[in-house]
Amino acid sequence: MRAVEEAAYAEADLRRARTIARSGDVGQVAVDRGGFVAPVVIGDDVWTVVGTVPVLDDAGVDSLVETVAAEAGRIGALLAGDLPHSLVEHAEESGVELLPYGGELGTTCTCDAWMDPCPHALAVLYQLTWLMEADPCVLLHLRGLPRDELLARLHMRQGAVGPLVDDPQDDAQDDPQHIDLDTGYDAAVRAARLLQLLGDPSSRLDHLF
Repeated sequence: MRAVEEAAYAEADLRRARTIARSGDVGQVAVDRGGFVAPVVIGDDVWTVVGTVPVLDDAGVDSLVETVAAEAGRIGALLAGDLPHSLVEHAEESGVELLPYGGELGTTCTCDAWMDPCPHALAVLYQLTWLMEADPCVLLHLRGLPRDELLARLHMRQGAVGPLVDDPQDDAQDDPQHIDLDTGYDAAVRAARLLQLLGDPSSRLDHLF
């Protein structure tokens, strides 16, 4: 939210943007690595906002994965919609600036406003911050590390770590991070399958309730 306010030219633009965002005039925000796009519809007028956010380089992504894996419970927190403050701090200590600042938020809009970002773009940025508050994986995706890739890399990392005690099976079962990672991954797979079924009108979902 602070980055959005830093990017604005005037407080009046922010007030106008908050009104647009809260009025439901911002359409679905599509997020990809390093960018996002969304329509803004006000009456008969339709504008398209395209935005960019710098992605982490390969070393930054590797460091972020290590930071997530360094503490048991972090992946579960992310999947549950919480961004641990310690994760952000530890990422910064390792040289990864996870949260963008105002100068990193690039936007363009199809309207004829002279300022950039215009109120339409700021409204989309506000909507984007609300999406991040509900799901911090949106932020990771923008920075170049989508949820599925994060889970896959964590599983690869877990499999690459050798046994630390004589009985690896007991060690894996007793390791809270191992349990948390498997549980989080299973939950993500089940959620993806449920969304797929909900999107198919021909699917029978009686057995899920």
